[in-house]
Amino acid sequence: MARRYGGEYSPGGDPRSDAERSSNAVSTGPKRGKKTRRKRVNPVGARVNILFMLPFLWAFSAFFRDPAGLAQHLGVFAVLMLSAWLTREGVIAQDAYAQRRVARRPAIPRKIFGSVVMGLGLGLAGLGSAYGMAGPVIFGLFGAGLHFFAFGPDPLRDKGMEGIDEFQTDRVARAIDTAEAYLAAMTDAMLRARDRTLESRLTDFQSHVRELLRAVEDDPQNLTAARRYLSVYLEGARDATVKFVEIYERDRNAEARSDYVALLDDLEQNFMLRTETLRDNDRQALDIEIDVLRERLEREGLRPRIPGPDSIPDPQPR
Repeated sequence: MARRYGGEYSPGGDPRSDAERSSNAVSTGPKRGKKTRRKRVNPVGARVNILFMLPFLWAFSAFFRDPAGLAQHLGVFAVLMLSAWLTREGVIAQDAYAQRRVARRPAIPRKIFGSVVMGLGLGLAGLGSAYGMAGPVIFGLFGAGLHFFAFGPDPLRDKGMEGIDEFQTDRVARAIDTAEAYLAAMTDAMLRARDRTLESRLTDFQSHVRELLRAVEDDPQNLTAARRYLSVYLEGARDATVKFVEIYERDRNAEARSDYVALLDDLEQNFMLRTETLRDNDRQALDIEIDVLRERLEREGLRPRIPGPDSIPDPQPR
């Protein structure tokens, strides 16, 4: 999607130079992580888009056929479009699966179904060929095999679910889906503001929110401590974003803009603090478990006690 340029010399742009903006962000902005955050690439690429274009060859040629050929070609068009849609949904589901450390396998193997439907569509296209029934079978197997080779299978196993309560993970999944819906609504609303700087600021805030989501995913027991952040605070942030965009669209109010940026700064600091607290609690719990296990091993004689410096006897003089 095209973005309006908002540089130093653009109308409504920041009059400061790039160096001044960078130094001010470092000195007065909220603390950021040292790691560089990369924007997520849309998983639906050219290969998937081509699948939606090829069926139109049969749709156009259908109107130059007899009634039987018209029905056949339109049927091929419909089946191939279904295969393209299943493939696209499967690619999106696999990308969401890969982004999460703890994830369930997709309920429906859409890419595998897309391969099968692709084979059926090409088999239908081969009906009436000079090769008899061998033509549709060859076309169908060849098309399904190439599709499967190009896009691969769907994830068929759960990831990171070993030893985790399924009821807890279901609660976490619902909470994260709700939080992601709030974030998506904020992004959609901000597009109407047509302000590149604000869009970037909102994206930065959302990255910190997703760090909290990952912390909850890693340990579902953290959901209780983070539930208010994932529901009440994010819902309020969404409502504030929608209201701000309505005001900012009308008169580009600078005061409303600064208030909204200050709100994002405060929310970001709170989300970062909550994420650090959850991580620290997880590390403390791990240290306690390790200490308890070591003491138990020492009591049972399975782990030798390491002597301290006071317990080492002095060497006897010869």
